[in-house]
Amino acid sequence: MREVPAMSTVFDAMLAASRHDQTPPWDIRADRLRRLKRLVRDNHEAIASAISADFTNRPRQETALLEVFPSLAGIDDALRHGRRWMRVRRARTGLWFLPGKSRLMPQPLGVIGIVVPWNYPLYLAVGPLTGALVAGNRAMVKLSEFTPRFSDLFARLVQASFAPDEVTVVNGDAAVAAGFSALPFDHLLFTGSTQVGHHVMKAAAANLTPVTLELGGKSPAIVGPGADFERAVERILVGKLLNAGQTCIAPDYVLVPADQRDRFVETARRCVGRLYPDIARNPDYTSIISPRHFGRLVSMIDAAADAGARVVPLTDAAPDAAARRLPPVLLTDVPGEIQAMQEEIFGPVLPVVTYRAVDDAIAFVNARPRPLALYVFDKGRDVVDRVMQQTVAGGVTVNDTLFHIAQDDLPFGGVGPSGMGVYHGKAGFETFSKVKPVFYQAGLNAAGLLKAPYGKRFEAMVKMLMR
Repeated sequence: MREVPAMSTVFDAMLAASRHDQTPPWDIRADRLRRLKRLVRDNHEAIASAISADFTNRPRQETALLEVFPSLAGIDDALRHGRRWMRVRRARTGLWFLPGKSRLMPQPLGVIGIVVPWNYPLYLAVGPLTGALVAGNRAMVKLSEFTPRFSDLFARLVQASFAPDEVTVVNGDAAVAAGFSALPFDHLLFTGSTQVGHHVMKAAAANLTPVTLELGGKSPAIVGPGADFERAVERILVGKLLNAGQTCIAPDYVLVPADQRDRFVETARRCVGRLYPDIARNPDYTSIISPRHFGRLVSMIDAAADAGARVVPLTDAAPDAAARRLPPVLLTDVPGEIQAMQEEIFGPVLPVVTYRAVDDAIAFVNARPRPLALYVFDKGRDVVDRVMQQTVAGGVTVNDTLFHIAQDDLPFGGVGPSGMGVYHGKAGFETFSKVKPVFYQAGLNAAGLLKAPYGKRFEAMVKMLMR
């Protein structure tokens, strides 16, 4: 595997700095967080413009809502609670070891590697970076080659705000990403596709580098029989069409009662008309990131139609390859083996699957790999509780979509093929820390009785311990 000399040199310097300053105090951590906050806050307009140019069009309002706001909120949460998170904590000591004491001491791991995808390049860089910095680490950030304008801007902003041995941005192609993943980080966080996640994990395994993998998958939305139907459809469409569906936790298919399918289709069509009137020219609707991704989505729709699925456009607009605008479509009567039901869609295409009873919907979800997100809509507590108890997902929002990711006190992460490990808030602090267990022996203790030569007194002590 090709290694980038400059990248490994930066890593070596950062590693040496982390080992020299093993546990930075709170004032240093807080200063780094405040510099990161200023970087985002003072440059959010330029950041939004760069991201929009990378997409051809993405409304600055979406960048503000989905990237700038949660980035700043996460930093504020870390500033508010980080001093408390880093305190040494008491732990219970076994009865037979009293009056000794047990403690848990959080310490920085050292150098954190963060691999960032193209779909939310600011938030998915700043979110993990916040966790790394509040835990006292240094970090190297690899940005996506699919967002060259943002990546160049962010690298310059970081360079102006941080010393090279605090935070460094690495830009480059897939070969650079492969070399980055092979560096012997103290922890590596990757956000991206499951396919690439396999390669990242293999590269990290050579160094026994622990990894957090934030992957994707097919996140279901279940519309229960007691749902507020009109609101459920709107919230599913909002979650699906933000960033034109290029969101790892966007609803990837929807399960509706069989007798409500046609109503769902008509309600969805009206909803899209309200959300994005004149969608072909509407500046609020995001473009697909690249010609390759646009072509993949068009081919996915065509393949579904060829397999017998019904393609239901939700607007009168046609796909525009030049502007990479793909109007939203529903797929009904979908065969289970088609690409749209096997792969994460990552675009404005939504399969609609019908069910007869809630248990059938649950069984449908459970017959597939565990998703990164799950959404359930119903006014009845019994339906919601049944879905919660009988399914496993990385995270859940009830009667809405997406919002569980914005809660700083909720860990964010996948399960199984949708990922491993968590971050955000205190969970991120602990992911990027070694919570070191320490036992303090008391001056007066009975440990001296538990040693050779073994005799009657030792046997009596062991019998007492094993009662």
